Amino acid sequence: MATHLTIRRQSTWPLAARLMVSILLAIYLIAVVLPPLAGPPPASELAMKMLQPFRPLIGGLALSHGYRFFAPNPGPGHSIRWSMVNAKGTVQTGTIPDAANDRPRLLYHRRFMIPEKLAAFVPFPDAPADLQREAALDWQPLAEDIATRLLTEYRGKEVTLELIEHYLPDPFEVQEGRGGEDLVTPLGRYTWREGGRE
Repeated sequence: MATHLTIRRQSTWPLAARLMVSILLAIYLIAVVLPPLAGPPPASELAMKMLQPFRPLIGGLALSHGYRFFAPNPGPGHSIRWSMVNAKGTVQTGTIPDAANDRPRLLYHRRFMIPEKLAAFVPFPDAPADLQREAALDWQPLAEDIATRLLTEYRGKEVTLELIEHYLPDPFEVQEGRGGEDLVTPLGRYTWREGGRE
């Protein structure tokens, strides 16, 4: 007795549809791969030229993930060091951000951006006096808000803020075990009074 097998052909997409999907997938893959290849110098000039026609697609799909922020030469990091005296005369110190206490991690990253934002406005300590006075109009309100937040949170009477620019050693200094001094910029002393800050 012979058995007859019936073979069913699986339905396939039409050739035009398969070709279109393949082209769209190839374009998407190129749009994902090009931004890191065309990243900050020293990047391939070919990749940078290839990126140009894809910019609207990359922007529209949010595929440019900010590789320029981290490479190839990241700048120094910043933090805010504070010292506070409370009503009992006890001194309390801390930093913003505080890796040990800022949890969850997202909170640490948010607080990490506070000194980075402030550092964008604060000139170097040896900048000309007129430049420092002009820049203070931009950064002073931010520093006052930080001080008010700290004084409120810790119930302090007075807080002193300093912006720390952490020294970034080059590879040779790291190999030799050397480092440099962090740059400390005083941001002022702020006191609490009823109804707000002084």
